[in-house]
Amino acid sequence: MNVAVTIQHPAHVHFFRNAIGELTAAGHDVRIFARRAEIVADLLEAYELPYEMLAGTADSLPSLAVTQATYEARLLTRMRRFEPDVITAIGGVAAAHVARAVGARSVVFYDTEDATLSNALAFPFAHRVCTPESYRGDVKRHHVRYPGYHELAYLHPDRFTPDPSVLEEIGVETDEDGTPKQPLAVLRLVAWNAAHDVGATESGIEDIEDAVARLEATGARVLITAEGSLPTAIEDRQVSVAPHRMHHLLAYANVFVGESPTMATEAAVLGTPALYVSSRRLGYVDELEQTYGLIATFSDVNRHENALERAVSILEREDRTEWQVRREVLLSEKVDTTDVIVREITTEGERATRRGSSPPDPKDGRATVGR
Repeated sequence: MNVAVTIQHPAHVHFFRNAIGELTAAGHDVRIFARRAEIVADLLEAYELPYEMLAGTADSLPSLAVTQATYEARLLTRMRRFEPDVITAIGGVAAAHVARAVGARSVVFYDTEDATLSNALAFPFAHRVCTPESYRGDVKRHHVRYPGYHELAYLHPDRFTPDPSVLEEIGVETDEDGTPKQPLAVLRLVAWNAAHDVGATESGIEDIEDAVARLEATGARVLITAEGSLPTAIEDRQVSVAPHRMHHLLAYANVFVGESPTMATEAAVLGTPALYVSSRRLGYVDELEQTYGLIATFSDVNRHENALERAVSILEREDRTEWQVRREVLLSEKVDTTDVIVREITTEGERATRRGSSPPDPKDGRATVGR
């Protein structure tokens, strides 16, 4: 089976990398085609995943249209040579369109209900759309819901073990059991320029210097990961860990505070107290908060102040024991998402034809992948 994986965001690298390994080990020809974005190339190279970069990034609707057209045209050219059985992606605009053109099957994964433009462009053309059960949208036909999250494709305990040497890399002293002697607070700032963010007005942390000062007043060390530049006064808090090592650091943090729903979810499934600061609401984040108590969301007009008060409270008064208990409950009810990825790609590969691509079969219906 020939499989093309398209990558447009750093999180996509994490999501697919284990599935790529399993499919390759099973004898399938898997090739990666990427669109340039923050640290995508760095991650692919760190994981030793060969790739071809087809287009750049976009930060506005006009530039997104140009970049998307360029990416799809170049992807179409490559796919005519490669003759894939399956093209897979997160979001899947290019993947779904090009698959139709070359007679391949498309498997699209997504968890973002408010990406209405890209969803409208991708879902009607996809042969299979796979979302977490918490996804609030209705994809209608060819929809698979599974009990998991994107982040469990790479942070499920069967896939990930925290490496304490990451603490030594940043000069953090540890106790004999490997826990940091100094509390760690990870702070995440986003640039709001991903494809699903173009035109968005969401905001989260309003005063980064105030946030750093208040967190450090508890005795914690603040480690910032930011998509943009930082004020000069706090530039030295920018985390120096290699991008592919960031999850190891997150696993040892005492609290995560940030504007990224993806990174908040990563912290949550690791059992790290996660405070999500944004006016943006998503189904999977709300489920992690309301069902499992692993995320606290701050989305009202006082979100900056309220999130910092909670972060200070966690650093001064709480340990991670209760959060780890909640994590165990979650893991008992969720699947290893890599298993879902491999199964869906394999299933569609068996249906593939290289001479044409028929519309989704109405009998295919809405499916739910069980445990």
